[in-house]
Amino acid sequence: MTYDKTVLLPLTVDEAFALITQPERIRRWQAVAARVDLRVGGEYRWTITPGHHAAGAFTEIEPGKRVVFTWGWEQPGAPADNVSTVSITLEPAEAGTSVRLVHQGLPTPEAVAAHAEGWNHYLDRLLAQASTGDAGADEWAASPQDLNELTAADATLAVVQRVLASVTAEDAQKQTPCLDFNVAQLLDHLAGSIAGIAKALGAEVSDDAGKSPEVRIADLAQPALEAFYRRGLEGTVDMGFAELPATMVASILNIEFLVHAWDFAKALGLELHVADELTDYVEVLAQNTISEQVRAGGSFAPATEVAETASGLERLVAFTGRAVHA
Repeated sequence: MTYDKTVLLPLTVDEAFALITQPERIRRWQAVAARVDLRVGGEYRWTITPGHHAAGAFTEIEPGKRVVFTWGWEQPGAPADNVSTVSITLEPAEAGTSVRLVHQGLPTPEAVAAHAEGWNHYLDRLLAQASTGDAGADEWAASPQDLNELTAADATLAVVQRVLASVTAEDAQKQTPCLDFNVAQLLDHLAGSIAGIAKALGAEVSDDAGKSPEVRIADLAQPALEAFYRRGLEGTVDMGFAELPATMVASILNIEFLVHAWDFAKALGLELHVADELTDYVEVLAQNTISEQVRAGGSFAPATEVAETASGLERLVAFTGRAVHA
């Protein structure tokens, strides 16, 4: 069974092709995280929404014209025969580029309906991205239905990536709420934290400070989380300095992503909107992770006070030692 829809993008065919094939562009409208090996036989893996990962391989590629790839859901419980095929064809049109997406081989009417809901949502976001340059935050990525340490990490990664997309070279020296760090230094700290966890999980990563802030962090976080999903949350992870429960290591990623998203937003004067369910969950992770012993080691300052009416995000950052209204 087949889903078939065409949208008209106000872009050249080359611009439209980049928007549907380059990871840094795909993250703007469709995926939280994206790995792409754009060649025939090359594999891709996209975190579509937290905890939901599509993966497959490219079978046809005509730059600026057409791309075809297999499509399957990676998460546990997905049927073994859930592989289908997506083809995207681009043609020049008077007002830009016609983009036709055909998803074939869906097994049931229910599968067609579910994928149609998803593709309609993301093609609307693709059109918004092409038309305005900003599809906006994706509400589907904001608050996972089934929160655990890994799905929450996907969601908090989406939050920090969106903030980092606004960081420019001129922002590098701006002070953050972390008194020891300006924006550039905090970016280095975040990159180092993610890279350390990724390597402990067996992922191959390299940190390139020459990339844009969003791309730099995304290129480290994607393999880290992919490796984490492969190993799961059982047992411990050798971090070099200590063996830590895997759940604690994943909790650290959540705290790093969300709290530093707040730090960057404050430094840039941006408003940060995060679903209450997500901030409440990460606050619990923080309470279970940041002990007095950890604070004594200098990683976190003492918790600060907040008003009873404080938001979940304000409670979280106050617990990590930040002055919420400074």
